[in-house]
Amino acid sequence: MSEIDARAARRRFDRAAAGYARAARLEAEVGTRMLERLDYVRLDPARILDAGSGPSPQAAWLGRRYPRARLVALDFSLPMLERARSARGWLARLRGNGPLAACAALERLPFAPGTFGLAWSNMALHWAADADAALAELQRVLEVGGLLMFSTVGPDTLKELRAAAGEARVHRFADMHDVGDALVAAGFSTPVMDREMITLTYPADGGVLADLRASGQTLARGDRARGLAGRRLRAALARAGASASIEVVYGHAWKGEPRRAADGRAIVRFARGTVPGAAKLC
Repeated sequence: MSEIDARAARRRFDRAAAGYARAARLEAEVGTRMLERLDYVRLDPARILDAGSGPSPQAAWLGRRYPRARLVALDFSLPMLERARSARGWLARLRGNGPLAACAALERLPFAPGTFGLAWSNMALHWAADADAALAELQRVLEVGGLLMFSTVGPDTLKELRAAAGEARVHRFADMHDVGDALVAAGFSTPVMDREMITLTYPADGGVLADLRASGQTLARGDRARGLAGRRLRAALARAGASASIEVVYGHAWKGEPRRAADGRAIVRFARGTVPGAAKLC
């Protein structure tokens, strides 16, 4: 079960919508690296879901790569989606260019099964209140042969802040191998996972904290302490905030043919012209 308080997380992102794009430097860089990974994938989706899109910074890139695809940006923060719409400009809106928008949680996607050929999720899964449910929903709305491509963060993320503040004041993040197991449990096939460490450095103490606040990514654990931090703790956090280690986890997986029918019975497929156990006629 996730430790995320969904309502608290939504409030933080709502408040940060206006300045998110300027503060979310890491998310922008990771999104660029994810786009480069699409160079090695053969895919021609008719519809793309940007799951946990925020202001949808990669929408234009995805549109150029897949010009025939219809893009849907989904986020649980309505102000984030409104920010994405206003950023496109009045001419683009008049022409109907840009993604459609849907305000919903990753755990309850408002789409029919098999709607999308590509589900794209950049640095959003670790904000899901139930990551297993979110993966199951992403698998459901993908068509057979569709691709999920995502990034999230691993347990070594913000280890400097964790050392300064203690475990209770920093989010815990899932291990890469656990995420891979969750993909298989959700029904995905051939998952591929890898990771890299990115270090953010700032010219002054507390820069990490400033970016986290400006982008809405402050503590939203359900068991978080409600009181104010003391002077000593604030000083320790400021010193630790001069740099931050981020463990970025990348993954992709495909939706294969269903293995079970809706009533739970196993589905067995045979190659055309073969029936196991049948006698050969002479």
